[in-house]
Amino acid sequence: MPKLKTNKTAAKRVKKITASGKILRRKILAQHLVHRKSSRTIEQSGQTLEFSKSDSKKIKRLVPYGVKNGKS
Repeated sequence: MPKLKTNKTAAKRVKKITASGKILRRKILAQHLVHRKSSRTIEQSGQTLEFSKSDSKKIKRLVPYGVKNGKS
């Protein structure tokens, strides 16, 4: 069976894949135009969340070998 290609855009959105199989992502709004955002919004945007079950099935297909180096 040939090697599978990793979808690079999907891999950039994945923060970590846990040992139990959960796929974690960062919350949005962290980077762009930060000076306009409240400190509460900026603080909460650094949190990690789990992908929904339907999305995690798609992500597992797009990122077959997991994520290297725990990129964010």
